[in-house]
Amino acid sequence: MVQWTDLGDVSSAEVDRMRAVYEPLAGAVRELVDATIRTEVDAETVAAVKAEIDAATARLRAVQCDGPFGVRFTAGGDRMAWGNPVIGIRNPVAPPLTIHQDSDGGVFTDFHLGAAYEGPPGHVHGGVSALVLDHVLGEVAANPESPRFTGTITLRYLRPTRLGRLHAEARITRTDGFKAYATGHLADDEGITVEAEGVFIQPKWARG
Repeated sequence: MVQWTDLGDVSSAEVDRMRAVYEPLAGAVRELVDATIRTEVDAETVAAVKAEIDAATARLRAVQCDGPFGVRFTAGGDRMAWGNPVIGIRNPVAPPLTIHQDSDGGVFTDFHLGAAYEGPPGHVHGGVSALVLDHVLGEVAANPESPRFTGTITLRYLRPTRLGRLHAEARITRTDGFKAYATGHLADDEGITVEAEGVFIQPKWARG
């Protein structure tokens, strides 16, 4: 079941205020994840930090939503997919990506992946590459008026993707009724590393 939540008449200013509150928190936890992976401090320091983290977690759990964040909309058209593992500004798992639209109707994003996304030493885990490309292709294949979800996606790994600054882009190649066909790729500083093509399908509940 897709969890959509209508927040009603919430102003863009209030959305910006909430962003200013929660986005830095997620950013701090991302830094904590990176530090946790790479730290070489002694056991006593690790134990002390764990106790501090446990206490902070308990404070955050004092008031929380029941279940996942879902996708929340305001009457002004703000779309808050803040729990998403790719673009979610409240999700420390997300890099997060910021998706831009180009003049030809395609989408692109430039982002950074560090130690938390490593598979082969010094390189991005293949599943993370798939996660990113599934999302980027989905962004170009869908819109608020015509939501579409992944039907199939095929990936071709040309070579390992280096950790660091990366680029991804996608565009629609054609549409056929309730289906949209999209292609895209992921690239590091040496060029394209993964190519993708997918079919994205409008669910029955969204068809007029």
